[in-house]
Amino acid sequence: MGALELDILSKPNGMNASVQNLSRLNRVYNQNDSNHGEITQIPDVRKVPQNAVESTLEHDLGSGGKAISQYKGREYIQLAALYWCMFLAGWNDGSTGPLLPRIQEVGYIIVSLIFVFACVGFISGACLNVPFSEKLGFGKFWVNRYGTSVINMNRAALLSTGSFLQQTAYALQAPQLPFPVFVMSFTINGIGLALQDAQSNGFVASLRDHAETKMGLLHASYGAGALCAPLVATQFAQMNHWSFYYLVSLSVATINTVVQIAVFRFKTHDDCLVEIGQEPGEKGTSEHSHFRQIMALKSVHLLAVFILVYVGVEVTVGGWIVTFIQTVRGGGSKSGYISAGFFGGLMIGRIVLLWVNQKIGERRVLYLYSALAIGLEIVIWLVPSLIGDGVAIAIVGMLLGPMYPITMNHTGRILPRWLLTGSIGWIAGFGQAGSAVLPFMTGALASKFGIKSLQPLLVSMMAFMTILWAFVPGAPRKTD
Repeated sequence: MGALELDILSKPNGMNASVQNLSRLNRVYNQNDSNHGEITQIPDVRKVPQNAVESTLEHDLGSGGKAISQYKGREYIQLAALYWCMFLAGWNDGSTGPLLPRIQEVGYIIVSLIFVFACVGFISGACLNVPFSEKLGFGKFWVNRYGTSVINMNRAALLSTGSFLQQTAYALQAPQLPFPVFVMSFTINGIGLALQDAQSNGFVASLRDHAETKMGLLHASYGAGALCAPLVATQFAQMNHWSFYYLVSLSVATINTVVQIAVFRFKTHDDCLVEIGQEPGEKGTSEHSHFRQIMALKSVHLLAVFILVYVGVEVTVGGWIVTFIQTVRGGGSKSGYISAGFFGGLMIGRIVLLWVNQKIGERRVLYLYSALAIGLEIVIWLVPSLIGDGVAIAIVGMLLGPMYPITMNHTGRILPRWLLTGSIGWIAGFGQAGSAVLPFMTGALASKFGIKSLQPLLVSMMAFMTILWAFVPGAPRKTD
């Protein structure tokens, strides 16, 4: 037997490693056959001395089991950190609804500027994420504090940096500074959210085992944050110093920063995958940059616009529904809990409807959810019932919930693996702009036609979102 075969059998990397190496050896021999026209006999493993085989198998089964257990434990820790990261994102988006009646004392149009500046932050974060992810990993980038020369002041993870930017934003919002400063803080917050959203989704989508379930749980964590935030924000909205709510948000963001640093320790995406026993993703052969390759994919832009509309609908419902209930339906100061019901439905839908997604198929079931959500929005629009509207809004949240993780899972199936993280980063980051664009449109329409214009806008946007989904490719794109 040759040295290569003995080396394969002697390495204590677990049973899977031995099988994979033998498979690679088989491909090498087959390739030699095709290249040289020679019939090469694959070495018979049975010719290896019996004691050598038994020793290898015993070591593989023993150490391999421990290694798998360690990999799983490490993966659960990484996922828990990402789930907390998305909890913070949900907490942020769920805060706006109950506080908006206090903020909008400056008027519909002026208060809508917070959504415009947030949009600038989301788009900026999406644009920054792709080149930083490609060059610096999961990722590290340089913080140049001076601007006159490129100095390596700090190597920080994109996740940690995104969380730190949110800390900065909340620190500016809490003291109730002049409104221009308050508005500018939403741009800082938007950049931080976009970076974290992009990296979290890209990492989970690249996982090998049960990625669909893990993606669903990731976004259920978002729903949990968005559920908890209105419960707390509603209490602060009734206080004189309502802006002190952002001190609670600052605490949540601080915990997130510490967790991301402790778990990922400034490592690259591939390094984090290796830690959980997964090989790094395949690499492309194109000479063009990842950003250029991603921008050349039509599917990426269709998915990005779809997510933009979806996130816009989601945040518009959660943000403006309290104002709608109070103004049009005569709800009281406790109406903020209706926003909590919507986001609670969002969280539940991403968990309990997983089996429905698998039974019907993720691509087809989205049409069903859209049709039911549109029907319920029409009911909210036309039936003047405070209790009925509250129940319907919670069900709408449950139906909208699975759509985001379904889209991310579908993205992982149709796009090239080596562009997946950057593509999902762009889709998620660009899509976050929807949480600014549609709420701003709502505020602009409300200033002219009243907040009763909310429901027609939501129905039309849901219908447009469904049409967009029909144009998204259902099969993987062939690429070199």
